[in-house]
Amino acid sequence: MNFRQALTWAVDLLYIKPFRRIMPLQTFRYAVCGGANLVLSWIVYALLYNYVLRFDYLDLGVVYISRHIAAFVVSFPVTFFTGYWLQSRISFSGAPLKERTQVVRYAVCVAGSILLNYGGLKLLVEVCGMFAPLAQIVTSLVTVVYSYIVQKHWTFRGSIH
Repeated sequence: MNFRQALTWAVDLLYIKPFRRIMPLQTFRYAVCGGANLVLSWIVYALLYNYVLRFDYLDLGVVYISRHIAAFVVSFPVTFFTGYWLQSRISFSGAPLKERTQVVRYAVCVAGSILLNYGGLKLLVEVCGMFAPLAQIVTSLVTVVYSYIVQKHWTFRGSIH
């Protein structure tokens, strides 16, 4: 049993009666994998924001970047690759599309998520005055619905689960 199979088996173990009654297996796998990646993104973001990035604004010469946006930009590559792997291998395995097509489509889906996250962070932190890590959690939750719909019906269309 390889790592992907072991992880799929572990996720499927959690698919017990209450979940079976309210959602199909693919949706459950998406929720578990997406939820794990989301929590990872919150942890990486909070660590970067609170302990690594020690400035209010970073002057890049052309533009200033605030700490809350910089934390988002730096944490993005980590969650992009872990998210793609989990969704393509666990949640939507068996999609008939070529890997290259899936990656490009996933990147487009994620670009939409970035815009939602960026706009949400700007609004909640800079306009509403919300604490940045809490604002990141709120904006992430909004993007979950968008991501699931796009991934299921476009990015990994035709997956067998």
